[in-house]
Amino acid sequence: MASIDVRHLGDYIRAQRRDSNVSLRQLATLAGVSNPYLSQIERGLRKPSAEILQQIAKALRISAEALYVQAGILEQREGSGLVADAIHADEGLTERQKQVLLEIYESFRKENVGATPVPGSTTPAGAAEPLAAGPAPTTRTTRTPSRKAPAKRTATTTASGGTA
Repeated sequence: MASIDVRHLGDYIRAQRRDSNVSLRQLATLAGVSNPYLSQIERGLRKPSAEILQQIAKALRISAEALYVQAGILEQREGSGLVADAIHADEGLTERQKQVLLEIYESFRKENVGATPVPGSTTPAGAAEPLAAGPAPTTRTTRTPSRKAPAKRTATTTASGGTA
């Protein structure tokens, strides 16, 4: 296991806690740790276990992976941290919905790993092109003039004897 950078980790946890508008006492209760212990972690005085980091991550509604990366336990996977953190932070989703979204996201990333970009395009070959906004293209048809005779006009007589 890699050495944990406790000072950097503590700063990161404090920033996440403040961004979430959660007090130290509230986070300690949610994470199931004591106030003094959490305070020592935030100040870089204590080295938390992976289990404690997982509890803190759950309480902050961020991915445990994000804390492991900050702690130096895991190496950051390129490009996936921000999306995963955003999904985990979304309070409008259930845990099951979050998991499904993460699985779909990872499957798209894996699908695009081997794809090469098409020249002049930002979309890799084999990947779906984004849908364009606006009306769908239409096919234009031309009509040939009708040779039908024009309708006959009939005059009507009004009560005063004139024609209309």
